[in-house]
Amino acid sequence: MQSAEISIIIPTYNESKNIRGILEHIQKSIPRNLQAETIVVDDNSPDLTAKIAEDYFHSIREKTTHTINVIKRKAKTGLSSAILNGIQQATGNTIVVMDSDFSHPPNIIPKMIETLKQTKCDIVIASRYVKGGSIQGWPLKRKLMSKIATVIAKKGLGISPKDPMSGFFMFKKNIISGLKFDAIGYKMLLEILVKTKGVKIQEVPYTFTDRQHGNSKLGASTVFDYCKSVWKLYKYGREVRKEEKRTSVRFLSKAARFFTVGASGLGVNYLASMLFSMSADMWYIHATIMGIMFSITSNFILNKYWTFEDRDFDTKRTLAQYGKFAGFSSIGALVQLGMIYYLIDEIGITYPVALMLAVGVAAFSNFVLNKKWTFKEKVWS
Repeated sequence: MQSAEISIIIPTYNESKNIRGILEHIQKSIPRNLQAETIVVDDNSPDLTAKIAEDYFHSIREKTTHTINVIKRKAKTGLSSAILNGIQQATGNTIVVMDSDFSHPPNIIPKMIETLKQTKCDIVIASRYVKGGSIQGWPLKRKLMSKIATVIAKKGLGISPKDPMSGFFMFKKNIISGLKFDAIGYKMLLEILVKTKGVKIQEVPYTFTDRQHGNSKLGASTVFDYCKSVWKLYKYGREVRKEEKRTSVRFLSKAARFFTVGASGLGVNYLASMLFSMSADMWYIHATIMGIMFSITSNFILNKYWTFEDRDFDTKRTLAQYGKFAGFSSIGALVQLGMIYYLIDEIGITYPVALMLAVGVAAFSNFVLNKKWTFKEKVWS
């Protein structure tokens, strides 16, 4: 059998209503002069997804050079592991990963191929979040969850693409040679981005359209797997960072984590302040003080454990650190209170907007002061 130039991997489970249609669209989208194969990795779907894919290929095999291989797995063992199985069987030097539910339009593949060739990059990501990209059919809750997951990936794991959570991407097979993958959860791209150093990445826009048939794979177990995957990748990255010699990279890495915690603190601060101002009928200054107290406590715990990787929770030591952290945070809090008072009473800005602006102003000074005095690190390190 002739080797393919490009291998398109489609993991499936109960996609009988979509699989034939997506295979037809892929056939029409791939340039005819390109030797391609589609690999369907099916997790023993009871709705006969695998058989439909096989029957479709038998009906067209005499009319095309595009091959379709179906891998039948005995159990439902996860999306990332299905992708890895597909990669192991792929004969192409270029791999495309996509879903079978039409959320990833096959007509974007030629643009991805052209981008890979023209820019000589290693990974092309079909992105919802670059200019020209969008999402259709998702409720606000789903969009918010996606944005939060993206921020966690970018800031917590220190990766640069705007859509590291994309499930639609292309890469040169050689960049993952010798790498060991955990294959936890459903975001294979995230693991590739963390574990490949120095690769060149490009993003092309596309419109994500929510599935019309079948059920979404997103559930509580998916969220748990994502958190588990991010934690394992963070630990992997921490081992890599220990070998990092550039002071600027180490400084920016910790700053990014500190500001990520600060972003969570912003949420705690904002919600607590608003709740106290509405439910307890407090003056906005008093409500803001309560919000600050809640956020200082949550920020301290997260920064101690995650940002500065201080796992010594001896009571005396931790209380002393908390006192310093709260003290330095109070400096920022005074700035915050002063700004809020000025923005509301002098300029007339609404409380929610003034609160957000004021919380943001104190972030960098808090990082520097706590880095040096609370956690005993050199500022530029």
